[in-house]
Amino acid sequence: EVESMSKLFGSRDDLYFNQSPQDKLDHVQSIQKSGKKVMMIGDGLNDAGALKQSDVGLVLADDVNNFTPASDVILDAKYFNRLSSLFNYSRLIKYALYGGFFLAALYNTIGLFFAVTAQLSPIVAAILMPVSSISIILYGVGMSKLMENVVFIKPD
Repeated sequence: EVESMSKLFGSRDDLYFNQSPQDKLDHVQSIQKSGKKVMMIGDGLNDAGALKQSDVGLVLADDVNNFTPASDVILDAKYFNRLSSLFNYSRLIKYALYGGFFLAALYNTIGLFFAVTAQLSPIVAAILMPVSSISIILYGVGMSKLMENVVFIKPD
């Protein structure tokens, strides 16, 4: 396990094995106290405290239907080799989120201009509100699918 993890994460990251639940929690807290963000990867109930404390908690599970309230991400263990793709996807999707916020702000600014200057009737405004929401949702779904293709996350 040590060898396979070291290959995946390289030498720039600290990897710890065979730690008690309290050791894991203490280590996460000490890193956070130094001002750094922590991602904890765990595979069992003894990781729950550290997963909950970490900024991002990722559980590797053989059965993804198990109840794992302490984690932010549940990754099927058979897809562990795609973990680097998940990281790349997360970085890219952040820009899609920013784009969605920008589009919503732009749409609302333009709509506000027309509403304040009385160039937009209440009926038209009422119709445009759900259209705005639907267009932002479609943008998000489309960007998500595009980003999946960029980082080659494809279901088997």
